[in-house]
Amino acid sequence: MASSKKPASSDLLQSVFHRLHAQLTPGRHVTVALSGGVDSVVLLHLLHRLQREQEFLLSAIHVNHQISPNATDWASFCVALCAKLHVPLVVKAIRVPRRSKAGLEATARSLRYSAFAELDTDCLLLAHHLDDQAETVLLNLLRGAGVRGAAAMPETREKDGTPIVRPLLEVPRAALVAYAKKHRLAWIEDESNLDAAFTRNYLRHAVLPAIEQRFPAY
Repeated sequence: MASSKKPASSDLLQSVFHRLHAQLTPGRHVTVALSGGVDSVVLLHLLHRLQREQEFLLSAIHVNHQISPNATDWASFCVALCAKLHVPLVVKAIRVPRRSKAGLEATARSLRYSAFAELDTDCLLLAHHLDDQAETVLLNLLRGAGVRGAAAMPETREKDGTPIVRPLLEVPRAALVAYAKKHRLAWIEDESNLDAAFTRNYLRHAVLPAIEQRFPAY
């Protein structure tokens, strides 16, 4: 949505390698945060392809939030996918309080990052893409986050000495879907992504499409 330009499959692979070349060195351990959605499935597939040429160690982590009735199926999907690719997978189950002052989304995010912090890895890769970034910028501005909020998600940051990198941050979701279809990848759809009660979903399905009609390159 955030851009109509769709990188070719080879361009996407080269783009990810370019952004991660400092991390993909022999013996270095890289972990993909795998939700099972199209974005993280594509990221894992890209890293699996790159691993054939670069001698880095690749693994994945799936955090089961135990919120959706389909959460167990999503975890099983990730287990099967990683088994097929021969990628080691860690599955972490967390319990997200239904009632929290911070809200369900924020609490789940905090607990998810706590699970990530327990990993023994040299680098964590997150699959946020350009549409996610656009939503985050608008959401932050509407919440009055100011200049810092307008900067949105950084491509690279460190937490407790471990680099956290988002190599797909300049790639629109449409390009990831096109890649997944070209390579016949399967992925899961989180039904909560259609629930407009969540602010981010409201922006995604109601606000941003209206903005795109007037400003296609927003």
